Amino acid sequence: MRKYFSLLLSLLLVVGTAAARSHRSQVTFTTTYGKIVVELYDDTPIHRDNFLHNVRIGAYDGVLFHRIIEDFMVQGGDPLTRPAEADDKVRKRLVDGADSVNWLPAEIRLPQHFHKRGALAAAREGDEVNPERKSSHYQFYIVWGTTYTAEQLDQLEKRMQQIYHTTATIAPEQREYYQQHAGTPHLDGYYTVFGEVVEGLDLIASMQAVATDASDRPIADIRILKAEVTRR
Repeated sequence: MRKYFSLLLSLLLVVGTAAARSHRSQVTFTTTYGKIVVELYDDTPIHRDNFLHNVRIGAYDGVLFHRIIEDFMVQGGDPLTRPAEADDKVRKRLVDGADSVNWLPAEIRLPQHFHKRGALAAAREGDEVNPERKSSHYQFYIVWGTTYTAEQLDQLEKRMQQIYHTTATIAPEQREYYQQHAGTPHLDGYYTVFGEVVEGLDLIASMQAVATDASDRPIADIRILKAEVTRR
């Protein structure tokens, strides 16, 4: 009887999780590489609603993925990159351009949401000028990352504790994911993760491997042609 009860409980949890996900908002990016669909988390409502607002007003239509680092992430979302010429330096516009106002309060939710491969997160300025870890109003990044061994995670954990003067550790479920799949664990707890890619991760794989200049801008432009809310 106990076995049947445990099985029923497990099934109910699976069904409940699936039902919760089916109500999450989704945004579809039509890019020069194809379509990418991201799903937004409901427990980061400030970031979710801001992102949906930006999409609805066309803030992301025509903008670049202006910063790409192989085995790390692809970054975009700055409306000022829409008219950018090939030799424009766009990496520093997080402060100088459209993101100089309207910073969003951090909504860091660990261990629920971490920097796994495909995670959607908000860009921000560093702790030295932004100790509250507030997020950019526009700019976001999608994680690619790499896999880690247990020993590498141990070393990373110690290094982060020294840098940030903390006793925080990497949770067991995160450790398992980073060893079996991939991600960027050194960003956990410092940037807000507010969604994930549910379709088109193969396109991110291609994008993160492109040739870039000294400022990490792709040599050949990669643009978001159109962003649409495809499920609310």
